[in-house]
This record gives sequence, structure tokens and C-alpha cells, in this order.
Amino acid sequence: MQIGLDIGSTTIKIAVLDDAGNLLFHKYERHYSQIAEKILALHKELMTKFPTLHSARLAISGSGGIGVADSCGLQFVQEVFAEKICAEKLNPGTDAVIELGGEDAKILFLGRHFDARMNDSCAGGTGAFIDQMASLLNVETPQMNELAQQAQNTYTIASRCGVFAKSDIQPLLNQGAEKSDLAASIFHAVASQAITGLAKGRPISGNVLYLGGPLTFMSCLR
Repeated sequence: MQIGLDIGSTTIKIAVLDDAGNLLFHKYERHYSQIAEKILALHKELMTKFPTLHSARLAISGSGGIGVADSCGLQFVQEVFAEKICAEKLNPGTDAVIELGGEDAKILFLGRHFDARMNDSCAGGTGAFIDQMASLLNVETPQMNELAQQAQNTYTIASRCGVFAKSDIQPLLNQGAEKSDLAASIFHAVASQAITGLAKGRPISGNVLYLGGPLTFMSCLR
């Protein structure tokens, strides 16, 4: 049995596979910085679901997983490497991978000339940015997608920095702009940041694979 545990900046994910690679169990949830507690809860859930499990191959990835792997003496797999290997194995023919995480964003250009590009220290254009904008609109993050589906107009909003974005959105709110239009505009800003801020002029073409929570759960963002 094989277990993959990804501890990101905002979420924790686990996947359990049998020796043939079939998915037996998976879970995805926010950890709210309670990483140790979440790992313990997942361990108890696994023991309940697989009472005869005595040993398994375990690998950890994610920005929050480095310390866990080091302190427990477990294998750590860098997430860019993991994404490249899995994309090539599970989705052969993928030309580019766009991944938006909680606080980072990446574009991987696969093929002969592999190239990985990540955002810098700013979380603009990531899940944390979307969370911040949802708070500004006074809605829950999942509602952003529902609102964006009803949009009639879009506005230009900075996605490079949450402070700049707030200075764009607050006046629009004060002027009575519809939250649905603002939600769609925020998604447009995130997409623009991924294309201009990450790709930096390199064309994104061919078969593109989306990864990460924002792109998984928000159809309007895709």
C-alpha cells in the first residue's frame, strides 16, 4: 500500500493507493494551521478504514510537509517533481501544468525543454488572494464561484498584490458595483496574473492541465 500526504500552506491532502496504483481513499481539507492535529485525525481515520494496515510506503510533499518529514524521518518529495512525474504518467501528452495553491502558483512547461516557474514571495493570484477578496466582499470563498456565474460585467483589478486589489475593489463597492461582477473580475485578475506574472511571455499552448484547489473547485476561474 502507498500513502501520499501533501501538506500545503492552507490545506492537507491524503491519497491511499494499493500496490497496483488503484485509489482506495482520499481526503482534502483545510488545516487552519492545525497541522499536527489534522495528521493525527487522518491517522485515526485510516486505522478505522483499514484496520489490518500494518505497513505502507509513505511520502510527504508540500510547503508545510518539509518540517514534518524531517522531524519524523520520512521521505519528502518536492511538489514540482511530484507534479511533473504524475502529469507525465497519468496525463501523457500534457504540454503545460498550471497550479494555483494556497499561497503559491506554478507553471510547468513539460517536454524536451522542461521549465518550472513559480511566483515570488507575494501570494497575489493564489488561493490566499481569493480568500482575502472574498472577505472584502463579505462572502464565503465558495460563494465566489456562484457569484461569478451571474456576472454581467468585469472590471480591471490588480492581482499582483492584495493591497492594490483592495484599493481597486473598495471604491467599486462604495459605488454600488454588483458583487457578482466583482467576483468575476477577481477571477479574471487571477487568470491574468498566472499568464503574465508566471509565464512571462512564454506561450501557454497545447494540452494544459490545471491543478490546485482554486482551479479544482471554481469552474469560473477555469
